[in-house]
Amino acid sequence: MPRVVHFEIHADDPERAAAFYRSVFGWEIRKWDGPFDYWLVRTGPGEEMGIDGGILRRQGSGPCDCIQAYVCTVGVKSIDQALKAVADNQGQIVQPKAEIPGVGWLAYCKDTEGNIFGVLEPTPM
Repeated sequence: MPRVVHFEIHADDPERAAAFYRSVFGWEIRKWDGPFDYWLVRTGPGEEMGIDGGILRRQGSGPCDCIQAYVCTVGVKSIDQALKAVADNQGQIVQPKAEIPGVGWLAYCKDTEGNIFGVLEPTPM
């Protein structure tokens, strides 16, 4: 059964958001050295319950064009099968799949209630 494996916080100012979450929750946040601006969020020790996530710059020019929420990402075995299932069940693909080098294939979808979520097919290790 697919599980939530990651969350994202979309922010107008990722550095400001990182400072906020560091101060409020004590999360460890560091800038990723990958091909685009992204901050990795570690919410606690690996042996404790919980998931880690990231912070990225909000895309879009207005409130209706961009994500205004936390986004949970579900790990899947096949992103193509997951995207087909979304479309077959009256969901929408709002950002097509894209490869994140060393991470996997990621896409964003909208459920029947308008909620955004991610699907990630991890790169095999």
